[in-house]
Amino acid sequence: MTEYVVLALLKQTFWVSIILTTPILLIGMIIGVIISIIQTATSIQEQSLTVVPKLIITVLAIMGMSSWMISYMITFATQLLGSLFEYARM
Repeated sequence: MTEYVVLALLKQTFWVSIILTTPILLIGMIIGVIISIIQTATSIQEQSLTVVPKLIITVLAIMGMSSWMISYMITFATQLLGSLFEYARM
């Protein structure tokens, strides 16, 4: 296996991880901004007010997108393991 193949596999793995984590991180960030705006408007500076809703929404997002995430990971793993013999010959 040449270094170019290894770099291509690392690049592909990196992009899969970005694709899988970006929606959840964006949801958490958007909820955090909305709650911060509400806190600023109402002058409530309670720290638990930001953590609890973000935690709940993030868990719900993971639960809602878990089937898509698992199928994406299975497709990637199947593709990677399917070409394992080609990588071994290089």
